[in-house]
Amino acid sequence: MKIKAKLTFGVGLLFILIVALAVISGWYVNRLKRDTNNILVANYNTLLYSRNMLNALEDIAKDDSAIDTFRNNLVLQKGNVTEIGEIETTNLIVKHFNALKDHPDDVQLSSLIRKDITELMRLNMDAINRKSGIADETAKKAILIISFTGALCFLIAVILLINLPSNIANPIKELTESIKEIADQNYSKRVNFGGHNEFRDLARSFNTMAEKLEEYSDSKLEKILKGKKRIEALIDNMHDPVIGIDEDKKVLFANEEALNISGLSKEDFIGRTVQDIAVTNDLIRDIIKDIFQSDAKDSKTEQLKIYADGKESYFEKEVLDINIVPTGETETKFIGQVILLRNITPFKELDLAKTNFMGTVSHEFKTPISSIQMGIQLLENEKIGNLNGEQRDLINGIKDDTERLLKITGELLNITQVESGTIQINLLPSAVKPIIEYAVNANKSAADNKNVQIEIEMEKNISIALADSEKSAWVLTNLISNAIRYSYENAKIYIKTEQENNQIKFSVTDTGQGIQPQYLEKIFERYFRIPGTKKEGTGLGLSISKEFIEAQGGEIWVESEYCAGSTFYFTLHLDKKKNKP
Repeated sequence: MKIKAKLTFGVGLLFILIVALAVISGWYVNRLKRDTNNILVANYNTLLYSRNMLNALEDIAKDDSAIDTFRNNLVLQKGNVTEIGEIETTNLIVKHFNALKDHPDDVQLSSLIRKDITELMRLNMDAINRKSGIADETAKKAILIISFTGALCFLIAVILLINLPSNIANPIKELTESIKEIADQNYSKRVNFGGHNEFRDLARSFNTMAEKLEEYSDSKLEKILKGKKRIEALIDNMHDPVIGIDEDKKVLFANEEALNISGLSKEDFIGRTVQDIAVTNDLIRDIIKDIFQSDAKDSKTEQLKIYADGKESYFEKEVLDINIVPTGETETKFIGQVILLRNITPFKELDLAKTNFMGTVSHEFKTPISSIQMGIQLLENEKIGNLNGEQRDLINGIKDDTERLLKITGELLNITQVESGTIQINLLPSAVKPIIEYAVNANKSAADNKNVQIEIEMEKNISIALADSEKSAWVLTNLISNAIRYSYENAKIYIKTEQENNQIKFSVTDTGQGIQPQYLEKIFERYFRIPGTKKEGTGLGLSISKEFIEAQGGEIWVESEYCAGSTFYFTLHLDKKKNKP
């Protein structure tokens, strides 16, 4: 019998057995479902109606709606009569209930109704027990037949498992051994099969392949060497330092840029392990310090400051793990790493220039803005003169624009501190309540303009945080300002503090439009604003808030449901010495 026929017979027989087992199991499951439904559909509903009528009967004397509740459940019960004797008991309940409506204070009638309802419940409980016994018998029978059928299927499957694979695997095993010889470059090896027609053509094809490989092996070697030299030339002409090591951490190649910044020659570099080189070279030690700490296969990036080209230069290090799938295999194999050092000095210089420019411009803006504010205050002083309505509108517009400019310059100054690394955090025991009061008062005017109410909830045992109160208040002020800005008229904003482990968690919740899921991870990025928003802003507030909170050892995050509102959270460390439970 050919392999195809054997497989067809074996798989077909197993398929028929599985279908037969499925049909038998399905038929008995359906019977069990039908028997179970007989219990649930009618008897359970009667018990439910009876319980509701008993509860309503207790309230008839003190609640007028209890009569309607009793009547409704009684009507439902009259349409749910399924058991012998149930119709007579239901009619008795109807009779006594009609009498009770005329004499609601008659205790004897109430007692008769309870007795009738109890009898009704007993009839249905007996029916449930009876039907449960039927379902149990069906289940036992189903288990017996399904177990017998399953055992038969298992026995046939074991017979097929013992005989069928060996009939197919033995020729394949012989073929595999011959192919391994060819893979080991023993091209003189040939494969021969006589009795298995399916493998005859395959053996002929492999024999032809072996002959071709034997013929072209020498000519292919020249191409491989040429490709290797081409790759080496490409790496040597790269403008960024590149170092390649194998799986044993031995250096395979290093281009001219890598040799220049390390001060080593090729003879001191190539062929040696990086551990040996790092012993006498500080730069190499800094470069390779993390490649022994983790077995992770993802690329790792890090910034390094290196003295190169006569000045301090900045490089971004990236370690790439090289994995391949060897020919004829399916599992990946680690064969080494490539260390790339990208020269980002020009970008660092431009970024520093941008930061200095922003800081200078923002600082210079504060003086004329202060002058404008002083002029507005003088114009608003009635001692100088009264303003007409149009002039007052102009003054209010100038005041709003001035406050907006002042806020923008403040954010720019904060971001320049963050970017230049000059941000100073003073972690001191700070009262939580004044921080919240300051932030609420700072936004009181904006909240009143939109008639937004701010509700505060604080845990009683929380009073002192270990934080920079000024920067924490700035963060909370910014979050409340955003909540007011994106809230609707007459809305509410909820501020809450609670203790989690050794931290205080602050939350600001609004009921505005919310944030779409695709933007949740981006809103803390600098200058990011949600596309399509018409609200004013620079896109810096949340970025600065993140820097301020993380500088204090806390975390900040957001949870939002689009069209339902957002909640911003941040944590500060709790001063355990000052807070007593």
